[in-house]
Amino acid sequence: MMMQISNDPASNKHSLLNVMHRFMAAANNMDETIMVPSLLRDVPLEEQANNNNNNDDDDMAESQVASNKQRDMYEHYLLLKSIKNDMEWGLLKREMSSGASFLEIAVKQEEEEQPSVKGDLAVQDNADLEHQFHYHLRGLFGVLSKLTLQADHLTNRYKREIGGGNFMR
Repeated sequence: MMMQISNDPASNKHSLLNVMHRFMAAANNMDETIMVPSLLRDVPLEEQANNNNNNDDDDMAESQVASNKQRDMYEHYLLLKSIKNDMEWGLLKREMSSGASFLEIAVKQEEEEQPSVKGDLAVQDNADLEHQFHYHLRGLFGVLSKLTLQADHLTNRYKREIGGGNFMR
């Protein structure tokens, strides 16, 4: 008996398309939930230590969020939105607006570091391309999974803070 494999890559929970879809959905949910992003200004990424009723997933997301360089939730919100826009619109839109994204800079550096291909080196470079692809694919999976957790965490934290009135000064 042969095992049947679905032709729809998005149906595989481990596919790149599925991971990208989950991040986009989390970022869209964040965008729809956070009606007044300016309320996130000057709100630290880390919640106060006296909030001990978080579950393990929230603690993991908080530790990932806390490791980022953004000073407050507003900057983190803008970062997640920017990444979502880059994924949705690609680098062309950013090039047209004359700002260079981190991805664009990385691609340019990668191209500059690659020596020109001649003769027998082409076969070796093709094998190296497969290695590079798998290396970057693993990295992309990890980054998108973390970004999804962070977008979900930011959304949930916004809901808790607004619900409790903690943003009011």
